[in-house]
Amino acid sequence: MPVTEPILTKRIPTFPWGDPKNRKTISVDEYIATGGYQSLEKALSMTPAEVMAMVKDANLRGRGGAGFPCGLKWTFLPPPDGGRRYLCVNCDEAEPGTFKDRLLCDYDPHLILEGIAIACHACQLDTAYFFIRGEYHHQAKVVERAIQEAYAKGIFGKQGLLRGKSPFAVDCYLHRGAGAYICGEETGLLEAIEGRRGWPRLKPPFPAVKGLFGRPTIVNNVETLAAVCPIIEHGVAWWKSLGCESTVGGAPSYGPKLMGVSGHVTRPGVYEADLGITLRTLVETHCLGMRHGKRFKGAIAGGVSMGVLGADQYDCRMDFDIGRLGDVMGLGTACPTVFDEDTDMVAVARNIARFFKNESCGQCTPCREGSGWILKLITRIERGDATTKDLDLLLEIAGSMGLTPGTTICGLADGNNWAIRTLVNKYRSEFEARVKPYAVSMSGLQLAVARV
Repeated sequence: MPVTEPILTKRIPTFPWGDPKNRKTISVDEYIATGGYQSLEKALSMTPAEVMAMVKDANLRGRGGAGFPCGLKWTFLPPPDGGRRYLCVNCDEAEPGTFKDRLLCDYDPHLILEGIAIACHACQLDTAYFFIRGEYHHQAKVVERAIQEAYAKGIFGKQGLLRGKSPFAVDCYLHRGAGAYICGEETGLLEAIEGRRGWPRLKPPFPAVKGLFGRPTIVNNVETLAAVCPIIEHGVAWWKSLGCESTVGGAPSYGPKLMGVSGHVTRPGVYEADLGITLRTLVETHCLGMRHGKRFKGAIAGGVSMGVLGADQYDCRMDFDIGRLGDVMGLGTACPTVFDEDTDMVAVARNIARFFKNESCGQCTPCREGSGWILKLITRIERGDATTKDLDLLLEIAGSMGLTPGTTICGLADGNNWAIRTLVNKYRSEFEARVKPYAVSMSGLQLAVARV
């Protein structure tokens, strides 16, 4: 069923239900006056196991990019043993084209904090670290102020959750990143919180078993935790009435989704829409169409790492089936960057390759060396100095790095791989127009035959 009223953005004026000019940061008193922290109160009347089961039954899929079921992830935790257990909130929103978590941080931070408190109760996690992107200077101040307000209202602190309604005490801290995209990977994030270089870890062990400081840890995205609140408030059946079922036999795509649309559209911004909405509807209805009336040429579906949708995929559905149906890596953050007919896709590829080359942590040789060579080859192609052999070599290198062929620790190389391969394959004529035919010299072969 389509989303007919704002849910995650009910306090954030957003088209088509409100005017963004009226936005302001919601204080804790305003949040409580509009029903805030009632979901936490309801959750505290339930056992942790009941809350966990409710989120699992709702099939809330992670909103950070991977789409892994949130409740299922929570069940991976071992039973409490009296030691520290952690929740790490991933707000390292550094994927190019992605800015939907920033909206919540800017205007409704207590929705996130309420989700944090519910998750800590459900999973019996006594410490939460809110890891925020280093470049989010203003957002860090807003979230820090909200955390202080939550402590003042007794949401967090030694007295127990919600002014001691539950004796289980939770502390929440803000941790600012230093500007590395790789820290968006969950184990790279853990390394950064521990004070080390953001460098992904080998898995297993997985964070739920051995995570932050060697203790059981859950890592959830900002929007994922915010979505926990309406699930507790309205129930599982209501949540499942929103979104859509899978059309390819996969897991369903339930609930609303924040979608940040940028690029060549008339009205870019963050919109709350139902999972399953077509890209065309999102652009034409919510964003008021293509800018200057130009034709749609393509779109990066959900952050550059997911790959690109071609001109013939304008009607692709924005749900978790998009990977199989659109020949991309997945839905990602569901924040499409839209291109019009005048876009130079070779330049787009070069820009993306430069990003991944700069952000590779350098730990894995295929990613460290491959990302550099991909950038060199695309730069050569864009300059007009490449041959058709360079184009073939580009695809070969891209397809040889990442978790999919099993050559790297994390998925950064996969993002580079999918972005470049989908761009070249779906806009091959543009790349071929920039390269020269590869001429094989036969002089050496002819000389060898003559000697025989």
